[in-house]
Amino acid sequence: MNPPLYHLTILPPKMPHAEALSQEISALQSHFGGDLNYLNPNRFSPLPIPRLLFGFHQLARLRQQEASIGVHHVFNPDPFPFPVLRFFRRPVIFSVTGGIAYRPNAAFFNRLAATVVPDERSLAQLESAGVKNAVLVRPGIRTEKFSVSPTPLTDTVHLLAASAPWTKAQFTTKGIDALLTAAAREPKLRLTFLWRGILFDEMMRRVKNLGVEDRVTVINKLVDVNAVLATVHATIALATDAGIVKSYPHSLLDSLAAGKPVLVSRAIPMADFVEKTGCGAVIDAVGAEGVLAGVASLAKNYSPVVDAVRAIPRETFSISAMAAAYRTLYEQVSV
Repeated sequence: MNPPLYHLTILPPKMPHAEALSQEISALQSHFGGDLNYLNPNRFSPLPIPRLLFGFHQLARLRQQEASIGVHHVFNPDPFPFPVLRFFRRPVIFSVTGGIAYRPNAAFFNRLAATVVPDERSLAQLESAGVKNAVLVRPGIRTEKFSVSPTPLTDTVHLLAASAPWTKAQFTTKGIDALLTAAAREPKLRLTFLWRGILFDEMMRRVKNLGVEDRVTVINKLVDVNAVLATVHATIALATDAGIVKSYPHSLLDSLAAGKPVLVSRAIPMADFVEKTGCGAVIDAVGAEGVLAGVASLAKNYSPVVDAVRAIPRETFSISAMAAAYRTLYEQVSV
C-alpha cells in the first residue's frame, strides 16, 4: 500500500507539538509514512485568499506526487467542499474533525472516497443530509504518556483549559472570557491555561483587568502535560459553535487518560460521551454562570465521577485503535 498524502487546511501552527491535528497526523505518519501538505496559501499572500481557492496554487505539484501515494487524506474542522479536491486523481478521504454546525453538501462528499467523523452525533448529521460514505473513526492520543495521579478535592477546584483561541473573537466563542469571569466571581476556582503563542499579551491583559492574577496561570510554552494534569482536578473545553473545536478535544482525552474528569459544553459532540459514561459534567450555556454550575456539579459528585473516568478502557482513544481503523479504510479505498 502506497503511503497517504496528508493535507491540513490551517496555517502551519507556531507550536505544532501542541496542536491537536498536527499530533494526530504525526501519529498516523509513524504508522503509514507519508508527507504533510498545507493547502492554505495565506502564509504567502499579502491579501486574504478564500477557502474556495485553497490548493489550486499546488495542483501541478500534487498531481506529480500522486504517482507515489495511495490516497489524499484531508483534515478540516468543518465539512467545507474545497473545489480543488475534485481535481485530485487519487481517492480522497475527508476527515471532519469538529462538530457539524450546518448541513453539508452531500453531492460533493459523495464523490469522495470516504467522509470521516469522530463521533456519533456528526455521523447521524451526515447520514441525514444524504452523505452515503460517512465513516466513524474515533481520534487517538498517546495514552501511554499519561499516568493517573489522584488530586484530592478540598475547598478549591483547579481546572485546566488547553483549547486556546486563534482569534480575538474566540475569547468569547471558546469560553475564555466565561472562565475568567467565573474565576473573578468564585475565589475558590483556580484556572491553568495552556497557550499556543498566539494572543498571549491579549490574554494577560484580560487576566489583569479582572484582577485574577492570583487564581489564573497562563503557560505559554511547551510543557509536560502529564505533569500539569497531576496538579488539577479536571479539564474543561468550551465552545458556542460545534465547528470551532475538535469533536473530541485532545485536552479532554489527555485528561481522561490521566484519570481526571472533564467539563464540556453541550455544543461539542463529546458531551454525548460524557453524559453516557458519567466521566464529567456538561455545561449547557457558555458563560460564567454555566461554568460555575458545572464546577459545582462536579465538586458535589467528584469521587463517583473519578471512578467513571477510570472505568473507561484506555484503548478507547488510543493511537493504535485509530491507526487500525484508518488502515482498514486506506486499504478499502486505495487504488
